[in-house]
Amino acid sequence: MTDRRFSLARVVAIFIKEVQQMLRDRPTFAMAVGVPILQLLLFGYAINTDPKGLPTAVVTQDRGPMARSLVAAMEQSGYFRIQSRPASEHDGDAMVEDGEVQFLIVIPPDFSRRILRGERPAVLVSVDATDPSASSNALAALAQLGAQALRRDLVGAAAAGTSGGAGGGIAPTTSIATGSAAGQPFEWRIHRRYNPEGLSRYNIVPGLIGTILTMTMVMLTGLAMTRERERGTMENLLATPVRPLEVMVGKILPYIVLGYVQLGVILLAAALLFQIPMAGSFTLLLAMIGVFMLANLAVGFTFSTLAKNQLQALQATFFFFLPSMLLSGFMFPFRGMPRWAQVIGEALPLTHFLRIVRGIMLKGNGFMQLLPELWPMLVFLLVAGTIALMRYRQTLD
Repeated sequence: MTDRRFSLARVVAIFIKEVQQMLRDRPTFAMAVGVPILQLLLFGYAINTDPKGLPTAVVTQDRGPMARSLVAAMEQSGYFRIQSRPASEHDGDAMVEDGEVQFLIVIPPDFSRRILRGERPAVLVSVDATDPSASSNALAALAQLGAQALRRDLVGAAAAGTSGGAGGGIAPTTSIATGSAAGQPFEWRIHRRYNPEGLSRYNIVPGLIGTILTMTMVMLTGLAMTRERERGTMENLLATPVRPLEVMVGKILPYIVLGYVQLGVILLAAALLFQIPMAGSFTLLLAMIGVFMLANLAVGFTFSTLAKNQLQALQATFFFFLPSMLLSGFMFPFRGMPRWAQVIGEALPLTHFLRIVRGIMLKGNGFMQLLPELWPMLVFLLVAGTIALMRYRQTLD
């Protein structure tokens, strides 16, 4: 008869068996240890919700001391990094449109003289607001900057303007006073480009296109080869004269169709539910999404050649998806990350795709403006595809 009593010895035996089995599955054990470490490193060191050193272009039409003091104060605040001084406001606008700078500051002519006269001139601040969280703290810092920056330069009657009065402030395109900015000797005239109301959905919804496609394309393709290996149908495939490239293309094409179906659902919801604008070419967007899907499908195919089972393929997918989501600028401002995290992010296709999709939908960018983001995705596709073909084996041994 079998012993129906609870046996601690049998429990210990099963425990030892499972531990040995877990240690034999080295990829799974490595994932179980590596994913928490990766999360700690990314959240602890790479994520920063208060980005500083934002690239800024300054058009100075006044060479007086107060204009110089204002620019110096902006740099000392830590939020603005003056990296360009374009010759005209038009050139600066082009830099904002191309994504080269986050802010464009235009200091008007006779800025210093008009302040001394008490006229309170307006300083234009044009900001790329496609990601409102990336610029909100910097704009808040401007409200405290004006009077402090020029305090030493103000003399006589002009200095009285810092103690109160009509006030100046921050508004989307006008100079409506706000409490903390009251009493500044000039006005900050804020122009939030591409997202005047600062709506977060203008940033999130286009970004969801990339994150959803990354997850589904890599995961589904990663399971393709491992599923056949587990079901024993790989032998039939290997017995045919099909070449590795033909296998790869044949397995990728159905998922491209599926990706465009997902894209249609997302874009329909973006237009009907969230009123996300489409400022650029829809055809260009479809072409860019095709390149992005191919890059992710190549990654998934590579994982399928490396994984021994579907569990390992899913684990590899998550290991790729986590840094893609956190370091691409989808959840947190890209320019707020440390340099090493930005280098890793630049190597991921999702980073460049997010800039492309936001550039087309919100800015109306054309092909030449998107080319700096397109070629890194093409390089990634070439590398991932080459590795997948090299890893594909004609035999099971």
